[in-house]
Amino acid sequence: MLIMGFDGTDVSARLRSTLGTLNPGGVILFKRNIEEAAQVHQLLRHAQRAVTTPMFLCVDMEGGTVDRLRDVIAPVPSVADVGAAGSAKLFRKHGRLISDEIRALGFNTDFAPCLDLRFAASKKVLGSRTVSDSPKQTIRYARAFLRGLNDAGVIGCGKHFPGLGEGTLDSHLHLPSIEKKWKALWKEDLLPYRKLRKDLPMVMVAHAAYPTVTGDRLPASLSKVWMRGILKKKIGFDGMIVSDDLEMGGVLAAAPIGDAAVQTLRAGSDLMLVCHKEEHVWLAFESVYKLAETDRDFAKLVAKKYTRVIGFKRHSHSLLTRIAARPTPRTVDKLCRRIWEFTEEIRLTTEAAR
Repeated sequence: MLIMGFDGTDVSARLRSTLGTLNPGGVILFKRNIEEAAQVHQLLRHAQRAVTTPMFLCVDMEGGTVDRLRDVIAPVPSVADVGAAGSAKLFRKHGRLISDEIRALGFNTDFAPCLDLRFAASKKVLGSRTVSDSPKQTIRYARAFLRGLNDAGVIGCGKHFPGLGEGTLDSHLHLPSIEKKWKALWKEDLLPYRKLRKDLPMVMVAHAAYPTVTGDRLPASLSKVWMRGILKKKIGFDGMIVSDDLEMGGVLAAAPIGDAAVQTLRAGSDLMLVCHKEEHVWLAFESVYKLAETDRDFAKLVAKKYTRVIGFKRHSHSLLTRIAARPTPRTVDKLCRRIWEFTEEIRLTTEAAR
C-alpha cells in the first residue's frame, strides 16, 4: 500500500535494505533521482530486484511544468498547449509520446492526466497543467490521453480528486479550503471522474478541504465522505485510490504523517504516497503496522486493501513486468526528434485554428 520516494541516483546498500524490509507497493522518482536515461533505467531495475513483488514504478509526467525528464530527453508540450490544439488525435499522441518516453526509461505508471478545471482561482497555482474550464473538453483530452498511455502499456492516474480548480492555495504548502457548493462540484469538477470512471486505472485524491460538502475542514485525502461515500459509492469508481504525497503541507496541516497514513487508509485509499524523507516513510509504515497489530478491525481493513492491490497487480501483471531494453543514445535521439516534431505539430495546428 506504500509508494515511496528516496534520495540518490542509485540503489545504495541502505536503500536496498529499506526496500527489502518494507517491500513497498511502488517507488516514485523525482528530478533528484534522475541524471540520464540509462542511469534511470538501471536505478529502477535495481530497485525492483530488491522487492519480491512487481512494483508500480512511478513518475509525474504531464508535460510542461511537470516534466521530470525535460533535462534528460527534451521538454514535452504542456497540457494547456496540447489542449489548445483541439485535436483528439493530438491528445492521444501526447499520451503515447509520454508513455513511450517513460517506458523507455523503465517506468510503468504515470500520475497523469490532470483532471482539474482551469478556473481563474487556481490559475497561479496550476498554471499550464489544465486543459480548460470546460468539463467536457477536459474529458475529451483525458480520454484520448489515457488511450495514448494504454497504447504503450502505461498505467495512468486521474488527479486531483475531487478537483483543485477552485483552489487558491498550493496544497504542497498549505491546505486549500474550497467553498464550492455540492451541486456545482457535481456538475463541473466531478464530471470528469463520473464520465471516466471506467477509463481510469487509478485516481489520486487531493489535500484540499470542501467544508460545504463534508461540514469540516478535513482534506479529501483523509475523508471517508469523499473516498468511500462519493468516489466509490456515488460515482462507482472501482480502481485504485491513491493519496497524494502525505508529506505535503496540505495534509500535514491536518495530521502528522503517521496519523495521516492510518487515516487515509481508513478513509478509502488503497495506496499512499510518501515521497521525500526516509524517516517519514518509516513513520508511515510503522504507524500502520503497529495499529494493525493491536486493532483487529484495522488489521482486517489492511488485509482487504492488500488483497485489492495484489488483485490489481495480477490483472496488470504484464504491464508491471514488461522491461524495455536499456536506453542508448540513439534511443534518446529518436525520442528527442519525436518530441520536437510533436511540438511543431501542436504549434502549426494551433496557429491554423486561430
